Amino acid sequence: MLIAGFPAGAWGTNCYLVAPAAGEECVIIDPGHQAADGVAEAVRKHRLKPVAVVLTHGHIDHVASVVPVCGAHDVPAWIHPDDRYMMSDPEKGIGRAIGMPLMGELTVGEPDDVKELIDGAALKLAGLEFSVAHAPGHTKGSVTFNLPESADIPPVMFSGDLLFAGSVGRTDLPGGDMAEMLDSLARVCLPLDDSTVVLSGHGPQTTIGRERSTNPYLRQVAAGPGAPTEAPRRGM
Repeated sequence: MLIAGFPAGAWGTNCYLVAPAAGEECVIIDPGHQAADGVAEAVRKHRLKPVAVVLTHGHIDHVASVVPVCGAHDVPAWIHPDDRYMMSDPEKGIGRAIGMPLMGELTVGEPDDVKELIDGAALKLAGLEFSVAHAPGHTKGSVTFNLPESADIPPVMFSGDLLFAGSVGRTDLPGGDMAEMLDSLARVCLPLDDSTVVLSGHGPQTTIGRERSTNPYLRQVAAGPGAPTEAPRRGM
């Protein structure tokens, strides 16, 4: 399997291209701010054919390049219905104006073809099967995408802004909710095998095993009810 990732734009949001191998069809995950050039470079380098864009949530740092990327490859974008509105109205997702200089660089709106994700779906794209888990907390429509173990890689979770190395996504923006975040961590992350590689929306990769033993939020939900030990949180 091929997973090519790079941080993009002002927020350093991780964008991923996933394919069975070089020279085959691929899925693009979270093409955020200024990600279009990086996507085009990865497509050329690995000789890929994009078939879809899938989004972990609707914040502008994860969806800012959806329109140009989908348009360049004539592919649909998949997003949970609770976050779909943010593609056309990103300011509602962060509760304030983004700022005119930055907004001037963005193509706000929906691509021509938008499909909606549902919890528990098995999304079959590019010869791969992504398991979709609704994971609210950072936003109401946050989801994760999981790939099973294969011959050459362990299981993988694309966690968006649910789980980071050592932390979790912020919950102080519209639609954020710490109780929902903790429930999602317990329901979506804790059942996964320790070998699961976590590819998050920001920062370095990690594993469920590492986070189970060191992440204060995941340790808290594993231990039971109670307020987590505070740690820095990331994401827009």
